[in-house]
Formats: sequence, C-alpha cells, structure tokens
Amino acid sequence: MGIYPQPNKWQCGPFALKHALIMLGKFVDEKQVSRLAGTHWWAGTDEIKLARAARAYDCEMKVIRRKNALRAKRELLATLKRGYPAVLCVDDWGHWITVVGVERGKFIYLDSREAPVVCIDTWTGLKNRWVFKEPDEDDPTNTETLFDLHPVIPRLRPRTKARFSLKRARYLRRAENRKFATHWDEYFSDLTHICQPRTPQSERVFPMGALLRRHGSMIKTQVAFWHGVVTREQVGKILKNLQFVADTYDLVIREEDEKHAIVAITANLSLWAASKFGVNEVYGEGADT
Repeated sequence: MGIYPQPNKWQCGPFALKHALIMLGKFVDEKQVSRLAGTHWWAGTDEIKLARAARAYDCEMKVIRRKNALRAKRELLATLKRGYPAVLCVDDWGHWITVVGVERGKFIYLDSREAPVVCIDTWTGLKNRWVFKEPDEDDPTNTETLFDLHPVIPRLRPRTKARFSLKRARYLRRAENRKFATHWDEYFSDLTHICQPRTPQSERVFPMGALLRRHGSMIKTQVAFWHGVVTREQVGKILKNLQFVADTYDLVIREEDEKHAIVAITANLSLWAASKFGVNEVYGEGADT
C-alpha cells in the first residue's frame, strides 16, 4: 500500500486511485481497488470503473472535460489549490497518473509505470502527455483536443492530507529512498498511534522535528546500545523517515504525550532493529522466581 511501481501493464488505474487516496490519508490495497473496479488485463480500467471504486472509499471521482489547454490548466490548478489530487488519463488515453502538487511551475505527479514513481514535469511536458486528439465529428478535417480531469474528492472532510512540495518529491526520487517510499503506509500507520493531525483548534502541540531535536540523540544511542549491532546512523535514518512522513501530513504531538511518544518511537525502533538484524537470547531463560 506504499508508493511503488505497478507489477504489470494493466493495473495503472487502481494504482492511480490508490495514490490519490494516499494523498487524502486513506491507505488501500491496489488489489482490492482492482476487484472493486472490475479491472481486467485485457481492458484495464476506465473512468466509470474507477469512480465506482472511489465511492467504495467514500470519495467521488468527478469528470471534467476541457477542450482548451489553458482552461484545462486552470482547472487542474484550482483542483490542487483546494487540496484534492487529480487523476489524469494520459498517453493517448492509455495510462493513468495522479497529479498531487504544483510549485514554481513544476507539476508533481505519481506514475506507477515509472521508477521512481514520484515524478516532476513542466506544464509543457504534462500537457503533451495529457492531451488527446480526435477528429471533429462535425468536421473530419479538423482535430479536436480533449483534456479529461478527474478530481478525487472525499465525501467527509479528511483528518489529514499530504502536502507534496518539490523538495519532498526530489527527496523521494533518490535511489536510496525508494524502499522508504515502498513502506510509506507503515510509517503513516505507526505515526497515527503517536501523533494527531494538526487542526485550527490545536493547542499545546509540537511537530515531530521538535521531539527529535530534544530526544533524537538519546533514542539513537539507546537503541544502538541495547541491540548491539544496529548503528546510530541506521536508527537516525528511520527517525528521519518518520519525521518526513509526519511533516508531509502535518502530524503533531500533544505536549502531554511527549513521554509517550518517546517510549512508542523507541519501542518501534527496537522491534525494527530486532526484525532486521535478529536478536540473541537476553537475560538467560528469564528472571528467577
């Protein structure tokens, strides 16, 4: 349920919807999306099937058609400004992608056919992939241009939404961070037991970065000491990943939960270290009675 390439040529539709839902804080299995949409290897998934699957997750996948590139761009920008991801059918209506952000004229989108999945492109590049040309029914000598836009809008206000900037997109595009992106859902799930989404009413809260500035060094030292094999640098990379996901969704920690957060993060890291490096017997067969 993380961010990783599709395993075949025909599942791009379910992946595109899955990526849109990830931006809205909803994590679903693309196989389940495929079943709900009725995706088939010989036909793929059309917008009607994807919209049906979206409704199963309490979202509406609307259809907006524009015949002018400028109007299509304005519609896309308005959708992103409202905080909604936009699913687009590109490459002559042969492939689905999900546009999740725009910054300084660069569009950020998730393309499950690419590695890395997180992509950055100019408006010209995106427009050339997005446009579909077909003969005008009224004048066969004339070609009509079509831009179909599918905003994915939750029926209920989401508790949190991802905010993808160019800096975050470039970070996830690095080869050393692709495995991190694959486990995106696991990081988010763990964080929901430690943090809460920031709201306009949030008071006496602080971001994950503040917690790690205060206690990150201690956590790295203790986990490395207790386990005996994992290094501080390896522990630090997991902490950095946790902070990255928390910042992306603007998850914060309540001041009264600071100690709980330290314990929870340390426990998770200890389990991660044991699962990755193994662990020898500790304290013999147990305490004497």
